Amino acid sequence: MTAPRAPRPPRPSGPPRPSDPRRPPWHVGDALALRYAQGAAPETDAWSLEKHVESCAPCATRVSAAVRAGAAGPVLAEVRSALLTSLGHRTASAPAAPADRATAPRSPLGRGARLWWTVGPALRGSWVVAVLLVVGGAFGLAYGAGVQGARSLLLAVSPALPLAGVAVSYGRHADPLYEITAATPSGGLRLLLTRTAAVLAVCVPLLTAGGALLPPVAGFPGAAAWLLPGLALTLATLALGSFVGCRPAAATLGGGWLLAVTGPLLGRSEAGGSPGAAALTAYFSGPAAQGGWAAAALACAALLALRRRSFDHLEPR
Repeated sequence: MTAPRAPRPPRPSGPPRPSDPRRPPWHVGDALALRYAQGAAPETDAWSLEKHVESCAPCATRVSAAVRAGAAGPVLAEVRSALLTSLGHRTASAPAAPADRATAPRSPLGRGARLWWTVGPALRGSWVVAVLLVVGGAFGLAYGAGVQGARSLLLAVSPALPLAGVAVSYGRHADPLYEITAATPSGGLRLLLTRTAAVLAVCVPLLTAGGALLPPVAGFPGAAAWLLPGLALTLATLALGSFVGCRPAAATLGGGWLLAVTGPLLGRSEAGGSPGAAALTAYFSGPAAQGGWAAAALACAALLALRRRSFDHLEPR
């Protein structure tokens, strides 16, 4: 006669541990969605749910339906309507909660819409227009007015242009949904780095290609010489922004850089040619200058990593 088997321990109701590769993919069940909507889910389960629904549309639909069907549904509808109205959108009456996920509406743009929502503030507004105007102005000076130093002028101001993009893409003064996004698991430094990458993705090809198409300046570095200075100043803005906010940091460093190059821009070379080409060369050209910018970029990146938790808090007013 064999001894009776010991009873199995009860299975946990919360999400599985992500470190166990043998477990099947986890999704939000109706019971967990209901507890989350009622505010009764444990904190660890709530955070796991919020992180999961960022990349799982069916679970996001299920949780959204549970929340709208609960006591918070009418309040959320009013908040949504007021928020969209303040942003200039006309809203219709809120639809009734779907009976199941098969009939729930989904965004027709999918991942593209979420990506645009993430990087949108970095690519909207007057900043992109300003970058295009700077490049167009350099071409007008070179080919319309015959200014020989148009490339040096564009190269001198290029490192400061990404700072303006960072200033208008993140923070309470730039993003009308800043308080909401900063409270999400994907907010903070992660969102800031995503929008900064979008800013650089616009600046790098436009400014580099524009400089390459302008007439060359004798003895002046190539069109890509601004990349390391621009990267160092951008990382310095993010690091300083962890103390004072992105907009004051961008204004301080961008203004300081423009003041530093104003003298060479207003001066003239010994041959009487391009404005400040000889003086500006020391900022960009040579192993010492480029090595210094690379070291500064690494130092700012290390400081930013140490200060990463500061972006989890709202910026000071």
